[in-house]
Amino acid sequence: MLFHEVFQPFIKQSPISVMFRGTLENVFSSERLDRLFETTAVRQRTSPVLFSTCADLLSLVVLTARKSVHAAYQARLDELTFSVKSVYDKLAGIEPAVSERLVRETAVDLALVLDELGGVGQGPLPGYETRIVDGNHLAGTDHRLGELRRTGAAPLPGHSLVVLDPQRQLLEDVITCEDGHANERTLLPALLRRVLQRQCWMADSNFCTLEFLFEIQDRQAYFLVRQHGSLKGELQGKRKKVGRCSTGMVYEQALLLRRKDGTSFTVRRLTIARDKPTGKGEKEVHLLTNLPPKVRATKAAEAYLDRWNIETAFQDLATTLRSEINTLGYPKAALFGFCLALTMFNLLSVVKAALRTAAKKTQPTKAPPQNARRKEVKLSNYYLADEVSGVWRGMEIAIPHEHWEETFGTLTPQQLATKLQWLSSKVDLRRFTTKPWTPKRPQPKRTSGNRGNHVSTHEILQQRLKLSKNKRTNVTPS
Repeated sequence: MLFHEVFQPFIKQSPISVMFRGTLENVFSSERLDRLFETTAVRQRTSPVLFSTCADLLSLVVLTARKSVHAAYQARLDELTFSVKSVYDKLAGIEPAVSERLVRETAVDLALVLDELGGVGQGPLPGYETRIVDGNHLAGTDHRLGELRRTGAAPLPGHSLVVLDPQRQLLEDVITCEDGHANERTLLPALLRRVLQRQCWMADSNFCTLEFLFEIQDRQAYFLVRQHGSLKGELQGKRKKVGRCSTGMVYEQALLLRRKDGTSFTVRRLTIARDKPTGKGEKEVHLLTNLPPKVRATKAAEAYLDRWNIETAFQDLATTLRSEINTLGYPKAALFGFCLALTMFNLLSVVKAALRTAAKKTQPTKAPPQNARRKEVKLSNYYLADEVSGVWRGMEIAIPHEHWEETFGTLTPQQLATKLQWLSSKVDLRRFTTKPWTPKRPQPKRTSGNRGNHVSTHEILQQRLKLSKNKRTNVTPS
C-alpha cells in the first residue's frame, strides 16, 4: 500500500487518525460541498465565504480539535481573505435544507464503503430493513444575541428528527426545525416521505399517532411503536401470554384502530409486564405493530429494546463530539453544527467497521468450542474521537492538504475500503475497546445540607484522616 513519506510517522503512531482524515477528505471534498450548496440553497449566496470553508472550520470545533469557530479561524488566518464576522454571518444563514442534504448524501456514500467493508449487521429484525427514529432538542445556547441578554431563560436554537440505520450504525437522515418550542409531531409529514416499502420503523410514544401509523400501513411498510396514552382503540379477543423477553413477560392482543373518516385496520398490541417498573413507575409497556404473525411477539419486544441505540448515539454526539455548540446562537448555525456532528459520527462508524473487519482476520482460525460465544470487539467512540482530535493539529502541520487530496480524494468506495482495511491492520485495538459494563453503585441519601450551602472539602478529608489513624491505633474517638 503506497503512501507519501509524510504519512509514515502517523501511520506508525496513529493510523486511526489517518483513516478518519482520509475518509473525511474522500466524502467532504471542497468541490462537492460547494456544488451541494449551490444546488440546494435558495436565499444565501455562495460568496464571499464558501460553504466548504464554513464546514471545514466548524468541523474542527465539532471534533474538539479547536475550542471555537474564532479559534479555528485564527489558526488559518494566513490562508483566509475575509473577516471572522463574515464566517459567522454565513453560518447564521445556512438554510436547514442544505444541512439536511449534507447528512443524507454523505450517509449514502459512507453506506457504500460500509458495504465494501462487510460492515452491515443483521439488525434487530432479521429480514427487515429497520429504521429507528427519535427527536432531539438542542440544548440552550449562550445569551449572545442582543434580544436575549436581558432574559434568564435558556435560548433554544431548534430541534430535529434523526433516523438511524441500525444495520450499518449510520445516522442516515435528519429533519430539522428552527423553532425550539415546536412539537416533534409537526415534522412527521416530512418524515413519512422517507418511509420505503417493507421497511420497519421503530419509535417511542411521541410518534404514536393515528396518522403516522395509517400512513406507514398505506405505504406497505411496518412499524413497531410504543403506544401513547392518548391513542385509543378497540381491543379484540383475549390477551394471550406468548413468552418472555429480557425485561418481563410478553402478552399479545389485537387492537382495532379507526380514523375519523371511517377507515380502520387491526394491529398487534404487545404488552410487556415488566419484572421491574420503568423509571417512571410503569409496570406495563404497550407496543403497537403491524408486523406479520411470523415475527414472534417476543422477538418484536426484544427488538424494540434496540431503540436505545439511537439514544446512545445522541449521548455520543453530545459528549464525544460537540454536537451542541453553545456559542452558536442563531438557529440555522446551531442546526448546521448538529448536522456536521451527525456526519462525524458516521465517519467514526466507518472507521469502527474497518477495525472490526481487521479484528476478525486476526482471530484464530480454529473453531471455538461448542456452545462458546465468539467475543465481539466493542470499540469506544470516546477513545476514537479523543485520538483523532489529539493528533489532528499535528497532521495539519505535517501533511499538506494536497497530499490528502491525491491519496484519498478520488478513491472509489471499494478502493477506500481497501485502504482502510490495510490501515486497520496497523492499529492496536486494545487502546480503543470499551471497558466491561458494571452496575452503578447505589448512591447514599444525602442527610444534610442543600444546594445553597457549602462545605470545606479539606476539613472533610482531615476528618477522614483522623478516623483512619484512630482505627489503626484502636482508639475510639471521643
